[in-house]
Amino acid sequence: MIILDGKKTSNDIKNEITEIVQEMKSNGEKVPHLAAVIVGNDGASLTYVALKYAHVSE
Repeated sequence: MIILDGKKTSNDIKNEITEIVQEMKSNGEKVPHLAAVIVGNDGASLTYVALKYAHVSE
């Protein structure tokens, strides 16, 4: 049985993506971005989108 460390795996993936995006920036390429459309004023949705934006901004 293999036990996976979810936080470590998540951080490894984020670091890999960060390196790829930095390389894209240095090559003058377009970089991926996050866009969200929120309809209404649902607090849970606002929090979810804010957290996703914070993770992408790292």
